[in-house]
Amino acid sequence: MQSIMLRLRQNSLFNVYVNHAEWYPSPANLNYFWGFGSIALGVLVSQIVSGVLLAMHYNANINLAFNDVEHIMRDVVGGDGLRYLHANGASMFFISVYVHIGRGLFYGSYFYPRITLWYSGVILFFLMMAAGFLGYVLPWGQMSFWGATVITNFFSAIPVVGGAIVEWLWGGFSVDQPTLNRFFSLHFLIPFLLAGVAIIHIALLHEHGSNNPLGINENIKKIPFLTYYGIKDLFGIMLFIVFFVYFLVNCPNLLGHADNYIEALPLVTPAHIVPEWYFLPFYAILRTIPDKLGGVIAMVVAILILLSLPFLDTSKIRSGLFKPLHFINFILFICVTLCLGWLGQSVVEFPFSNLSEVVTILYFFYFISHFRLTTQYVK
Repeated sequence: MQSIMLRLRQNSLFNVYVNHAEWYPSPANLNYFWGFGSIALGVLVSQIVSGVLLAMHYNANINLAFNDVEHIMRDVVGGDGLRYLHANGASMFFISVYVHIGRGLFYGSYFYPRITLWYSGVILFFLMMAAGFLGYVLPWGQMSFWGATVITNFFSAIPVVGGAIVEWLWGGFSVDQPTLNRFFSLHFLIPFLLAGVAIIHIALLHEHGSNNPLGINENIKKIPFLTYYGIKDLFGIMLFIVFFVYFLVNCPNLLGHADNYIEALPLVTPAHIVPEWYFLPFYAILRTIPDKLGGVIAMVVAILILLSLPFLDTSKIRSGLFKPLHFINFILFICVTLCLGWLGQSVVEFPFSNLSEVVTILYFFYFISHFRLTTQYVK
């Protein structure tokens, strides 16, 4: 028995497990919001596995794709549950990641020495959005087709190379068979890139250690990750699974669009084209600017502005628990983001278009005022 344990200790993989899982030193005061990173990782694994299984029954052909999805739903044993698991799993992935990002914003997880960790998280977010958009096109319903047409058209706003990019994405002069082939290939590839970047993200986390609600690095008690946080994260994952299963059983089509259950018709434009719910805040910002290029820039900046937080926030106090103005500002930011989501699915007319302009300004004001609110703590 002793020889077996000695061999295990000499095994590099076993040492990685011990150092980065079992005995990984974690702050003793982490709350349940820190468990959403583990939840997001679990959902990512579920998405990859269910996606591979679905790909076995899917044909990326504009004449067969819609019927293949119906075949999966009706003829494949357990296919309806598998399809709903994957489709709604994307929403669960974004829910867990949005909470994870919100926790980082509130508790100041972007401060030095975790700047590279924060940047890797923003890259993960971009890859998630790309995978979500590409996957939305694959069922080849009305909203899939027209969503792809509208969103890819925005690349044409890029000076000089915009037209070439759109033509490459389409594989021709309109959304057609080559487009579906490209989107299916990229949608299958990106989750594995996500997994790779997620491993880098975890490695960067373990390099400098986890942040904590107090926002301090020194003089805080550390405990081994297992078994305390292992069980704590497992409890949070189990609650999330209960919520997910309840959602799958009772309202699996709640977050879908009715038009996507109609096969793609290039000659029939839907009355109102909208993306999935997790894109709606950024879609609302995009539509706020009348100019196409300006709208695309505003949408991209709305995400990239997250990269500026380590430099905008000059406060010596990291946690929002000890910054009352920041706490109020953060609550308003959540309300503004939810309002943008509602406006993103509204028609572009008065008063929604005017309200979108005001709320978009408030969205960016959060990051600008962040600097103004926190400089007082430096002095």
